[in-house]
Amino acid sequence: MSAPPRWDGALLRGPVHGPLPVLLLVMTTATGLVDAVSVLGLGRVFVANMTGNVVFLGFAVAGAPGFSLAASLAALGGFLVGALIGGPLASSRAHRRGHLLRDVALVEAVLLFVGVGLLAGAGGTPGSGLAAAVAAPAAVALGLQNSAVRRLAVPDLTTTVLTMTLTGIAADVRSAGRPVVTRRVLAVVTMFVGALAGTLLVLHAGLAWALLPAPVLLVLVVVVLAVAVRRPAPWQDPAGAPA
Repeated sequence: MSAPPRWDGALLRGPVHGPLPVLLLVMTTATGLVDAVSVLGLGRVFVANMTGNVVFLGFAVAGAPGFSLAASLAALGGFLVGALIGGPLASSRAHRRGHLLRDVALVEAVLLFVGVGLLAGAGGTPGSGLAAAVAAPAAVALGLQNSAVRRLAVPDLTTTVLTMTLTGIAADVRSAGRPVVTRRVLAVVTMFVGALAGTLLVLHAGLAWALLPAPVLLVLVVVVLAVAVRRPAPWQDPAGAPA
């Protein structure tokens, strides 16, 4: 039995991952948008980066000003719930990678649209209760996303955490090939672009408008995958992904 093909670095039409890399980069941009809203508008809480959120939770417990204990707990709990739901979902769709990401992106979009609705209906700066109510479904969405992306196993495209990606850029700069460096740099750039756009929208348009582009991007992912999965292709088989 022949070994699975190695990824040649193609972001859109490669035989190993098909359109998954570019779609995961779109989702990375959405993550930057969501975290910009949560950190700047929901009491300094991360809903995607749980390392940062646990640190912020420690600040909140210690009584540091500006950090919301309720929102941090809601985000942590929501993320765990999303990951708990996402695990079995990822296993049930393991043999259909495109269907897995499509379904998860659809659920994420719905949850984030709920957050947009809550923020739009309230207006002004959200209190601790509203911040927790928005952080919870957003964190569930990102927990689902992490479970799905973990199952997809596209190298360096985790969509939420860049620590190891940045480490890889620096540590492997001499040994890694151009495709490896390119996808790592693109992961960093797309997260930055999402955070930058989210911050500008928070400052000049408000929280609801800042969050809105994230579920719109996820709907775009859903539409692309809904078309892509109609045709059987090697990239949909998890055996085509490198270990």
